[in-house]
Amino acid sequence: MEQQQEKQESLTLEQAFAELDAVVERLESRDISLEESFQVYQTGMKLLKECSSKIDRVEKEMLQLDENGELSEF
Repeated sequence: MEQQQEKQESLTLEQAFAELDAVVERLESRDISLEESFQVYQTGMKLLKECSSKIDRVEKEMLQLDENGELSEF
C-alpha cells in the first residue's frame, strides 16, 4: 500500500490523469466484479486526491502581477 502511494506521488499530473482515465474505463467495463470495482474505485479516489493536492500546490506557487507590475506570490 505504501509503495502504491509513493508511486502516485511520483507521477506527473498528466500521468495521474491518464491513470484516472484508465480507472474510469475499467469501472465502465461490463466484466468487472463488484469487489474489483470497489478496489478500482479506491485507487481512482486516491489518484484524484493526489491530483487535487498537486494542483493546489501549483496554484500556491504561481506568481501574480500586482498593480505596480511587481511579481508577488498569492
